[in-house]
Amino acid sequence: MGRLFMSEVVKDGRRHGVMGLTDALGYRLPLAGVVSILHRISGVLMFVLLPFILYLLDTSLASDMGFYKIRNLTSGVFAKLVILVLVWAYLHHFCAGIRHLIMDLHYGLDKHTARKSAASVLAFSLTLAALVGLKLFGVF
Repeated sequence: MGRLFMSEVVKDGRRHGVMGLTDALGYRLPLAGVVSILHRISGVLMFVLLPFILYLLDTSLASDMGFYKIRNLTSGVFAKLVILVLVWAYLHHFCAGIRHLIMDLHYGLDKHTARKSAASVLAFSLTLAALVGLKLFGVF
């Protein structure tokens, strides 16, 4: 039967165990699951980077010199990409949060509607982030 790990239990001649990360990577999630995981990732990203964002805001509002320092710091391509990722995280988290609130009211819980609302969240947040990105990189 092979070696058993502590998380595995033999019951009825079959192994039952806790699914690991490598097992989870083999599954294809439905779109609603992808949106849910992205909602969590975007929340963690915003939480982790909040002190940095607050530092930038504080420095830029403290004086004219601080404002110019932050403006020069955020004028590079890498900084703009980081800002764009943060904008996407906020927009996705906001849109997915509204979707979850609507689902908490017991609307859109069936499979077809949940898939459409998940696709709408992705489309809307990516479209808005793309527009902000175009503005950020000076296209318009």
